[in-house]
This record gives sequence, structure tokens and C-alpha cells, in this order.
Amino acid sequence: MSWSWIFEDADGTEVGRSQLFESRGDAESWVGEAFGDLVEEGVDQVRLLEGDVEVYGPMSLHP
Repeated sequence: MSWSWIFEDADGTEVGRSQLFESRGDAESWVGEAFGDLVEEGVDQVRLLEGDVEVYGPMSLHP
């Protein structure tokens, strides 16, 4: 199964998606490294998917 992130603005509107990852750990490591760039691009929160199933979210990218 593949893992991916949905990117959302503050209202919960989808503004993009990540690449696919082979594991949850890979996906979580990537968002940890990329969150600053995502915020600069206007992403306010993310949701983690396993395939088409939401695992958790929304998770804010702001303190």
C-alpha cells in the first residue's frame, strides 16, 4: 500500500498532494523535512493517507 499527504489551506480546501511513499515512516520523514517549504507555498495543514484511507489529520503546519 502507498502513503501520501493531502495539502490543505486553513479552510480545509485541498491545494495539492505529495508524491507517493512506500512506507508511513518515509512519508512522515518527508513532511518533517518539507514542512517549511509547504508553509511558504500556502499549505496550512496536511492529512496522511494510506491508499485512499485517511490515517490522521488535519495536522497543522503552524506552531
